Amino acid sequence: MGHIDGSPEEPVGPKNREGPFYQNVISDDPISADPVADGPGAGEPVHEERTSEEWRRILGPYGGADLRRSVGQILTSAVPFFVCWYAAYRALSVGYWLTLIIAVPTAGFVMRLFLIQHDCGHGSFFKSQKVADLVGFWLGVATLTPYRYWRKTHAYHHAHSGDLGFRGLGDVDTITLSEYRKKSFFGRLRYRLYRHPFVLLGLGGFFVFALKHRYPWDIPRRWKREWASVWKTNAVLVAIVVLLGLTIGLKAALLVHLPVLMLTGVVGVWLFYVQHQFEDTYWNEHTEWSYFDAGLQGSSYLVLPKPLQWVTASIGIHHVHHLSARIPNYRLQQCLDENPQLQQVTRINIWDGIKTLSLALWDEESRRLISFREARRLA
Repeated sequence: MGHIDGSPEEPVGPKNREGPFYQNVISDDPISADPVADGPGAGEPVHEERTSEEWRRILGPYGGADLRRSVGQILTSAVPFFVCWYAAYRALSVGYWLTLIIAVPTAGFVMRLFLIQHDCGHGSFFKSQKVADLVGFWLGVATLTPYRYWRKTHAYHHAHSGDLGFRGLGDVDTITLSEYRKKSFFGRLRYRLYRHPFVLLGLGGFFVFALKHRYPWDIPRRWKREWASVWKTNAVLVAIVVLLGLTIGLKAALLVHLPVLMLTGVVGVWLFYVQHQFEDTYWNEHTEWSYFDAGLQGSSYLVLPKPLQWVTASIGIHHVHHLSARIPNYRLQQCLDENPQLQQVTRINIWDGIKTLSLALWDEESRRLISFREARRLA
C-alpha cells in the first residue's frame, strides 16, 4: 500500500534522479514496468525475452478491465465508506467508544478504495486511462494520496523490486548486512529506529499519509504533472476541511477521522511490508537481477480469510500482481487457481506476517533476510 520511504537512510543506487536511466524507467506510462504487458521491462536482462513471452501467454488472458465489475467495486466500496464515516460522526452523541468501533470498518473501506486507486494507476481498472486517472484522482483525495505522484513512484517499485542496485524510492528501506556493519554507531541507530515496528507501523503510516503526501520533498521538480497532482489534492483537501469546519466542526471531524487514518496507516504499512519483507525473499545485484524471479521469489502470497481478502482487494496475491500489473484485483484469485506454476511460492498468514517484523537486514552470504539479533550472533 503506497510506499514507505523518507527514512534517514540515503537511497542506494542512482544518486542523480535526473539521470537518463531514471527518466526511462519512470515514464508517464502507468504500466511501463510490466514486461508482460509491454515487452521486456526496465532493467530486465535481454536473455529473458523468451520467458517474457511465456508469461505473456499464461497471464495475458487475465489482463484488462471489466467495466461492470470495476464500477461495482467502486460502488460497494465508496458508498459504505461514506455511510460508515457518517455513522461514526453520529455515534459521537452516543459515546466515543462507538465511534472508535465504527472506525474499524471505515478504515477497511478506505484501504479498499486505496487499492482500487492502485489498480487505476496500473491501467488495469478501466479500458480508458483518462477515466482511470480521473477516478484515481478522486480516490486519492479520499485516501490522502496524490494520485499521479504515487503512481509514478509505485512504478519505480515494480520496475526495481528486489534490485540491490536501485533502492530508496517506493519501498521499505532495506540494507545489506555488510552495509550495516560499515555504518557508524549513529548510522546503525538511525536504521534500527526506522525498522522498529513501532516506528515503521505506528508512525510510518501517519507520516506518509498526513505529511509526506502533502509535500513529497524527494521527487524532482521536473515532475510537473506529479507536483500538480500534489497541489490539486491538497487544495481539495483544504476545501473539504473548511466545509467540515463550517458544518460539523473541526473537532468532530478530527475525532472521527484520526482513528480511521491511524488504523489504515498501521494495517496498510504492514500489508505493504509483508509483501516483500520475509526471510526467503529475493534481492540481487542489478547485473544478476531478474524481473520474473523478483516477482515470484520476492513477493509473498499472503493467505487471508475471505472477508479480509475482499477488503484488501486480493493484493495479498502479490506475486501474481508483480508478474503482471495489468491483471485487475478481481481476477488475481482466478489466475492463481488456474495456473499451478503460480502456486509454488512463499505463502504466509497473518501470524507469519507479524513475525517478519523482526527481520531487517539482507544477508548476502546466506541470501536471507535476518534480524538484528542474528546479525549480532553472526558477528
